[in-house]
Amino acid sequence: MQGTVGELGEFGLIRELTSRLPRTPAVELGPGDDAAVVAAPDGRVVATTDVLLEGRHFRRDWSTAYDVGRKSAAQNLADIAAMGAAPTALLLGLVAPAELPATWALELMDGIRDECKVAGAAVVGGDVVRGDVITVAITALGDLQGRAPVTRSGARPGDVVAVTGWLGWSAAGFTVLSRGFRSPRAFVEAHRRPEPPYHAGPAAAQLGATSMIDVSDGLVADLGHVAEASAVHIDLRATDFDIPAQMADIGQAVGVDPLTWVLSGGEDHALVATFPPDTHLPSRWRIVGEVTRPAGLSRTGTVTVDGAPWDRVGGWDHFGGG
Repeated sequence: MQGTVGELGEFGLIRELTSRLPRTPAVELGPGDDAAVVAAPDGRVVATTDVLLEGRHFRRDWSTAYDVGRKSAAQNLADIAAMGAAPTALLLGLVAPAELPATWALELMDGIRDECKVAGAAVVGGDVVRGDVITVAITALGDLQGRAPVTRSGARPGDVVAVTGWLGWSAAGFTVLSRGFRSPRAFVEAHRRPEPPYHAGPAAAQLGATSMIDVSDGLVADLGHVAEASAVHIDLRATDFDIPAQMADIGQAVGVDPLTWVLSGGEDHALVATFPPDTHLPSRWRIVGEVTRPAGLSRTGTVTVDGAPWDRVGGWDHFGGG
């Protein structure tokens, strides 16, 4: 499509965006009315939202519009899965300059649509508005399917800590891109388009997971939220993490210990959960640590690696110095 979003106009843009969207059985009324109607057979709705800002969360010289769409949907749908819920629907709020090529907005929607398809969800509506900086605001919804939500506050001493999905790949890809390279491609693509293990979230709930979170800010940082909410201590074992040969090669080339990416890198949106110690976990889950009681006067909410504090840079605070 030729032209800009300004030339297409608000309603023309909405028409073009929504024409690309299929429905799922959960969608009783999709885009085109004042609001969508999404079935909630459980009687409860799991909801989450995120905002991505150009220059802060993505760069158009690093990622295509399709990449940004996949990533923006993935990070929200992963939050739904981390509650033990099945993703059902997603809403998009798009702020765009009038001079933005219309093809960029349409490719963004294609990426969001395709990521929803992977997760079993559908785009059901949203809004577009003119603004100076491209901003993508996503709200995702999910269904607990009769289960209790898996929160951050249920970890108990004696539980094992297990992960599923990629760890450190996005951070390694970010490092590669930051140095002006575009390969190894697998790691660059992991940064551009994370692949959360959506179906593992509800499956973990069925297995009896006591707590769960997706790895968006770094494994140690995110497990710190679990430890604090559960008033426990978590210890990870460095030798239980798999460092792919290519990741080790990248680390050697740039002078970074790849374990730093695995433990401190975010945006992979892997799932990490705690389970009772006698749980029989499928092979997709890797046990990497355990939950313990805080020793002596140690404060709760701490995470250690091989019994020692992990003091390497990691985690993310939007209002911090990052």
